[in-house]
Amino acid sequence: MHRRGFLAAGLATVFASRPAFAQMKMDDMSGMGHDMAAPPQSAVALPEGEALRDLSRLANEASTPGLFRAKLTAESATMRFAEGLDTPILGYNGTSPGPLIEAVEGDRVEITFANRIPDEASTIHWHGMPVPADQDGNPMDPVATGIDRTYSFDLPEGSAGSYWYHPHPHGKTAEQVYRGLAGAFVVKPKVDPIPAAYGDTVLVFTDLRLAADGTLPGNTMVDLMNGRVGDHVLVNGQKNPALTVPFGTKRRFRLYNATNARFLRLSFDGAPITIIGTDGGLLEAPVAADDILLSPAERLDLIVSFDKPGPVTLYTLDYDRGWMGAGRPADAGLTLLTAHVSQTPAEPVPPLPDMLRPIARLDAPSVSRRFVFTETMAMNANGMEMGFLINGATFDMNRVDTVAKAGEVELWEIVNKADMDHPFHVHGTQFQVVEYERGGKVRKPAYRAWKDTVNVARGETVRLLLRQDRPGPRMYHCHILEHEQLGMMGIVDVQA
Repeated sequence: MHRRGFLAAGLATVFASRPAFAQMKMDDMSGMGHDMAAPPQSAVALPEGEALRDLSRLANEASTPGLFRAKLTAESATMRFAEGLDTPILGYNGTSPGPLIEAVEGDRVEITFANRIPDEASTIHWHGMPVPADQDGNPMDPVATGIDRTYSFDLPEGSAGSYWYHPHPHGKTAEQVYRGLAGAFVVKPKVDPIPAAYGDTVLVFTDLRLAADGTLPGNTMVDLMNGRVGDHVLVNGQKNPALTVPFGTKRRFRLYNATNARFLRLSFDGAPITIIGTDGGLLEAPVAADDILLSPAERLDLIVSFDKPGPVTLYTLDYDRGWMGAGRPADAGLTLLTAHVSQTPAEPVPPLPDMLRPIARLDAPSVSRRFVFTETMAMNANGMEMGFLINGATFDMNRVDTVAKAGEVELWEIVNKADMDHPFHVHGTQFQVVEYERGGKVRKPAYRAWKDTVNVARGETVRLLLRQDRPGPRMYHCHILEHEQLGMMGIVDVQA
């Protein structure tokens, strides 16, 4: 039987037999009481059309130039997404998304993390940022509840980019993120080639599933199979917020996909889009685009030109990333943001530079590695067992899967033999995608860029070049967070 049919049949068996589900092995996720049915669709309506809120900013408590010092507390909080309903969440400093952190390349960063989540360890992973391994917030370095831990690192020259931060504790990452723990971290260049007149607006996309009583339901079996996809996509914590701009405005947006598992193929309703940056900072030159795809954890830096008066919507297009079982969400036609373009003309702005910055191609690799994604569901003596595998193995925190040497360029070949797309993330470095291969056809990327997350479509092979410069253990994993927890993660030990 084809893998998709086997998994669907296995899923149907689980749905039909609660005892079988109760025996299911879920890699440290037993006892969580997951429902077996498809996620229920929320009937709760959220207000729309409110003015887009700027994210709160994390204040720098240091008075020394070149030092950013602050405190982030992960704690229980309450938000009101819908009229008359209080929703218990987890928030950084009481908010979700967490406060926007802004620093400048060359700065020293010292952020004290206070874990006040009841009865749960946590960490802060500085996603995509060039930090030492012992400051990375990986699962092997948990912060127990009630404990404070200070993360300290330097932002090297050339590290300007759109990063973010989120928890990474073993077995709890998915839940802590969908309960509200995620935030944006923007590292600014000392000299920005993008004119200041374009502004710099951060848009963080999160995913909300809300029960009728305002609570956040737990994951279902379908969530574990496919990754959790909510009923509402929020922008900076709001549903379809509004932005008013004069016609002729050229606005810079940093887009963050901070959802557990939702793929966002986006269009700005005919307004011209120019891509100027990705995960690891600016491109070499601006690139025009009709629409864009953000898989979970990816970021894009855009210029949008509002050339005509009237409403312009940021909305979703259909994207088939593969789905197991019931309840595939409606991906297309969701309005995420509405820009009201007025009749008043904007002040002229300088044109974008033809060149934004140089990106040197990484050297020829000295090592080649191959990582194969597969999924399993099978009956054994203990019941139904499911997993998401890399090279046939599930994650083991006590096992080193790969040994690399600091400073050496490697070619990684990521092969997706599973039945759905998997966004692939590597800790500790940025990489360059070399090519994509699918169905015997090879294509090159549309532009050279620094990336830390890349979507690997089902049936596709992605080849990338990377170099780890800082020694220590680093994670690589699928950034559908439920898949990561069910085993699709490994450890590379970078040796000096």
